[in-house]
Amino acid sequence: MSTYHIPVMLKQCIDALDIQPGGVYVDVTFGGGGHSREILSQLDGGHLYAFDQDADAKANASTGIFQEAKSSFTFIESNFRHLKRQLRFYGVKQVDGILADLGVSSYQLDEGSRGFSTRFDGELDMRMDRGAALTAKEVVNSYEQDDLIHILSAYGEIKNARTLAAAIIRARSERTIARNEELKAIALKTAPKGREMKYLAQLFQAIRIEVNDEMGALYDFLEQTAEVVKPGGKLVVMSYHSLEDRPVKNYINTGNRRGKQEKDFYGNIIRPFEPVTRKPVTADDEELERNNRARSAKLRIAKRNE
Repeated sequence: MSTYHIPVMLKQCIDALDIQPGGVYVDVTFGGGGHSREILSQLDGGHLYAFDQDADAKANASTGIFQEAKSSFTFIESNFRHLKRQLRFYGVKQVDGILADLGVSSYQLDEGSRGFSTRFDGELDMRMDRGAALTAKEVVNSYEQDDLIHILSAYGEIKNARTLAAAIIRARSERTIARNEELKAIALKTAPKGREMKYLAQLFQAIRIEVNDEMGALYDFLEQTAEVVKPGGKLVVMSYHSLEDRPVKNYINTGNRRGKQEKDFYGNIIRPFEPVTRKPVTADDEELERNNRARSAKLRIAKRNE
């Protein structure tokens, strides 16, 4: 189980939720279940709902403590963008806390056949939900050049996005780009010297975000949290790059993902949540030594206003 996913900032996440034994909590990114396992261990009469669209996560949720805790644990095979609708299906309108660990799991990165990682060769797939229609292969081989430029620039923050998109277009005109290594070979020809690995990571991130509509899902999720989290409850969100962190920060601070403040008659900011910490929580040196994935993690904590 530990090889599936190494929970990042486990203690900080659990402390931030301030778990009440009889409370109702949601882990919207179950993955390998590391955070969910700890939440369950602190419940007594409470309930945990866990979301994930990945079939591997579903299989993981039917083993060990999760199998034993059927009365206090429910796995929901769904993207967290359907948070409110899915919870209402189970008769849940409000909860005491929500945890979101954004991005791709360690297992998904380590499974070469999924196509997520630059470290392995595999089919260009990158689907978190393997039943979804859109794959990385389709994005790379069928998107128009302007669309590729937008994805590479917006989601990968690649500065020479136009050059890379043109290189992809040229290569695919000769033959279909089907595997990770083929895409990497194309990208390395346009990568800045000395920054090749970061460049590849940015490319893969951009395509993965497009394939899974990760930003759209995050926006949908955030907009539902105010209604789902009860007054005094907690919203705990961990992100791994600025594209995710920025809308989370904006939503917590201003009540909307764009960061546009609205004030009431008395000049008070109208927002459903109050930030618990002024700056994001980051991993300590000991964890950074154990888990390299924690290096870019930022944890934001908010409390639902009364």
